[in-house]
Formats: sequence, C-alpha cells, structure tokens
Amino acid sequence: MEKRIKEAVRYLGYGRNAADETTLAMIEGTFAELERIAAPKSVCRIFDMDQTEDGRIIIGNMEIKSTSLTRNLKGCVKVLLFGATLGAGVDRFMKRASIADMAKAVIIQACAAALLEEYCDEEQLRIGGELEKQGLYLRPRFSPGYGDFDICNQEPLVRMLDCAKSIGLTLTDSFMMTPEKSVTAVIGASPIKERCPIAGCEACGKKDCEYRR
Repeated sequence: MEKRIKEAVRYLGYGRNAADETTLAMIEGTFAELERIAAPKSVCRIFDMDQTEDGRIIIGNMEIKSTSLTRNLKGCVKVLLFGATLGAGVDRFMKRASIADMAKAVIIQACAAALLEEYCDEEQLRIGGELEKQGLYLRPRFSPGYGDFDICNQEPLVRMLDCAKSIGLTLTDSFMMTPEKSVTAVIGASPIKERCPIAGCEACGKKDCEYRR
C-alpha cells in the first residue's frame, strides 16, 4: 500500500514535497473504493520481429518507424503486444466525481493511474517468469505516445490483440482508449538479461543506457 500511495502522490504532482494528512487520507479511501470497483483485465500475444535496414520494425502486419522504440528493442528476438484495463466501472466512478467534487476527481485519476501501473507490473512479472523458462528476458513496457512512437500505432496494436473482444478495450477516432484507465504497450524479449526495471526509464538512474526511451 505504501508504494501505491507514493505513486498516487507522484501523479498528483507533489514532486519531492510531502502530501498533507487530509490528502493522504483521501488517497487511502480512494484506493479502497477502486479495489471494489475495478475489474482489471489484460491480454498479451508474442510475435516474431524483424528490423529493416531503413529503421522500420515489423511486428506481424504492423510496421513501426520509431528511433526510440528501435533503441529499446535492441537485441530482442521476440516482442510482446500487451493491453490492460481497469474496466468501465472506474470510468463511471471518475465521471460521477467530476460532476460532484473536482478535488475528489483529481485524486481518483491519480489513484487509478497508480493502480493500473501496479496491475501492469504484476502481469509483466508473471509473463516474464514464464518466458525466463525459455531463456528470454523482458524489457520495460513501451507504449504508443512515448518518444517518437506515434500514438496512431494504438490502432493496429489494439486490433492485433482483439482488445474489444478480449478485455473490452476500444479506441476513439483520435486513438484515445475506452475505458480511459487502460494501456497498450510493446515489450521486447531478449536472450540477454539487462538490468531494466519494470517501472521503466523514469525509475532508473542510468541516464546513458542504450535502451533508454
């Protein structure tokens, strides 16, 4: 719970400042509510990957042009396409709060984001444990919108995972996800074990890492 609360405080933008007791109490209460409402689901598929000389990444029928993703996937022999959501109930909870209490709505947004990241980390650890039996090690998640990995790549990723049917996740015309508290990502799998934290580059102090996004 302590780690979860720290993440929510970070999402609220406190930086190095401590949250006051009232805010902390609201965060704890919000997590308790979210635990009752959330219905987390995830889907994952493993694909072969090719990288062309002109810098394109080929995953199934998806072609990606992204320097930052290419760097992240260096040395990988497989990739995982991953999708996860907290479910529509969390969206309804946030919408009700935004009408009645904006301060509460902001805290719900932060807590839901922290809860989603926690769930994704747990799923990645589970999947990674299975792949390690095959001699493959996962890199941190890399989602459309990071670096120069264009947000429009949400569409083929969601389609290839059949997210609408598998976890109830769809996209708007502007590539925003519904339910809102959802995520898609590409995860590289390499035969070489790197010291990459699941939490990603934000949690790692190695600024000169060749895989850094």
